[in-house]
Formats: sequence, structure tokens, C-alpha cells
Amino acid sequence: KIAFVLTREPGGTPMAEEIRNILLKIEDEIPFTRTEALLYQASRAQHVARVIRPALVEKKWIICDRYTASSVAFQSYARGLERSDIEWLNKFATQNIFPDLNVLLDLSVEESHKRMAGRNLTLGTEHDRFEKEESEFHQKVRDGFLAQASREPARWLVLDAHQPSEVLAKNLLRALVERKFLV
Repeated sequence: KIAFVLTREPGGTPMAEEIRNILLKIEDEIPFTRTEALLYQASRAQHVARVIRPALVEKKWIICDRYTASSVAFQSYARGLERSDIEWLNKFATQNIFPDLNVLLDLSVEESHKRMAGRNLTLGTEHDRFEKEESEFHQKVRDGFLAQASREPARWLVLDAHQPSEVLAKNLLRALVERKFLV
């Protein structure tokens, strides 16, 4: 039996959730690009210290919705900050704790927009600051994730998120067995 922790970034702890709220806010003051990058890293540092490191000590699997690759995709590829700066910040914030496997649920920007609109209609919610970005921004983010995956294929699993969730789950489990994460 596998013990695991489900968590997310930004967020995962009370302080990190407060930082998440700042990052997603639409009104008030929009953070400068470097400020945005540093806020993500502050959230990540707290998250690693309070959630991820303790879970690793307990030999638990960690399933985290977003982590360091997201900073590279968003802050470097989409916002234009130097990748080397983002990678250094990632190492600093995580104390060099990186995933054994990144799972990318790859989806076209067009389909992503459709799904966000459907979710908002169903839940009665509105787009956050990032969801309101132009399609070009979202394409750069997607390209950033795909570039990272192509650079390190052994550390990435790219799944076609146009498929039904049941198919995605089967493909994920099969890949985890093939890569010897599961027996």
C-alpha cells in the first residue's frame, strides 16, 4: 500500500494559500513580473518546508498540482525572465528537492479555454488573473512545459488530456508500471 500526500502550488499551507490569493487577485495592484516570480518561490519554500519535506521523511509519495516546472513555463517561457534565474530560485526554494516524475496533462489552448468556460458556468465562478491572460500567453506556457518534457523525457510523462479521464488514468498507471514506480 502506498501512502501519499495530495497538495498544490501555489498553496498547500495556510501561508502559501495567502500568497496564492495575492497571485490570483484581479483587482488592486498586479505584481511586477519579478515580484510574481518571487511570490511563487516564497509560497514554494513554505510548502516544501511544511508539506513536501516532512512527507518525504515519512516515505510518502507526493502528488503535487504544479511545482518547479510551472515556474519555468510561466515565468521564463511566458513572462520572459531568464531561465537560469528561475532555475536558481527553484533550487533555493526547494532545497534541491525535485520530482522523480513530472506528469503533463497536455491540452490545446483552445480546448483549455472551453473547459474553463464550462467550469465557470457550472460553478458560477470567474476567470482568475492567469486565466484572463491572452491565448498567446497560454500557448507560451504550454510550449514551455513541452520543451521541458522534450529536454528530459525520462523525468516526464506527457499524456493527451483530450482523452477521457478514465483513459488518462489507465495510461498513467501503465506508465508508472513501465517506469517501475509501481509493480
